[in-house]
Amino acid sequence: MGEEENFLKAIEKLRKVEKERNFDQTVDLIINLKEFDVRRYSFSLFIQLPYKIKDKKIAGFLEQDSKLVTTIKKEEFVKFKEKKDVKKLIRGYDFFIANAKLMPAIATSFGRALGPAGKMPNPQLGVLQSEDEKIIKVLIEKINSTVRLKVKEPSIKIAIGKESLKNDEIVKNAITAYHKILETLPKQKDNLRNVKIKFTMGKPATIEI
Repeated sequence: MGEEENFLKAIEKLRKVEKERNFDQTVDLIINLKEFDVRRYSFSLFIQLPYKIKDKKIAGFLEQDSKLVTTIKKEEFVKFKEKKDVKKLIRGYDFFIANAKLMPAIATSFGRALGPAGKMPNPQLGVLQSEDEKIIKVLIEKINSTVRLKVKEPSIKIAIGKESLKNDEIVKNAITAYHKILETLPKQKDNLRNVKIKFTMGKPATIEI
């Protein structure tokens, strides 16, 4: 049985045993590791999936107002002098983008809160050289289909879809994430203890690898 069939078999198994819930459950890919020294090999990845999980709430630190994202201009940074105001802002959005020119000011005003929350605009995904609306639109589409993964322990859990996605869409997202993680591991397949997939409220199903 091929890789795609193995992933599909696990998802079909989940659907058979899963009770109907009153919300759209998240589908998590779980990769348990062995012979993996977290202190030496911890890593961070942005993984772009073929099918988006959800539309993220995005705010932008920009020089001009944008119709596409909530805009916070440099002259408005003073509104967030109080810690509680900064925390409220960070809780309210999934992702922050920024004009590269504003990054020093953003680091000064928001870095202490954005950094620990894992929401600091990142050169890999989120820092703009131009505020052209077309460029912002392309970036938003990329952000909505990208998941960020920080590996700090020998068990990786990453959201790769929603229950409402079709089985083949979940499979493609899962395989994309699986291979991106696999190629980043120092010993690749030799670092794998097992691979599982689960819905939010359900028990995991093991994928043959």
